[in-house]
Amino acid sequence: MDELMRQRRVYGADHDDPDPGPRPGHVYRELVGGPLDGLLLDVTGWTDRALREGAALNTEIGRFGPGGRAEYGPRDGDPDRWDWRGDTL
Repeated sequence: MDELMRQRRVYGADHDDPDPGPRPGHVYRELVGGPLDGLLLDVTGWTDRALREGAALNTEIGRFGPGGRAEYGPRDGDPDRWDWRGDTL
């Protein structure tokens, strides 16, 4: 799993970044489904509440285009994977 994590792109990493993968000492969740499928979300320092609730992440490639967000939240029984819940403005 560690090798797989090193090969992945982190949500929010600049497209020109020569190393857009995870950083040592950070904590990540895998985004599953929807427009951000396969990206890793850096949740380092997030509260337990925030980790339970999930997040609405800015994306231009979702249903609402620029200004839209994709909602993701923890998967039951596997909180390291966050499933897509849908798109919103």
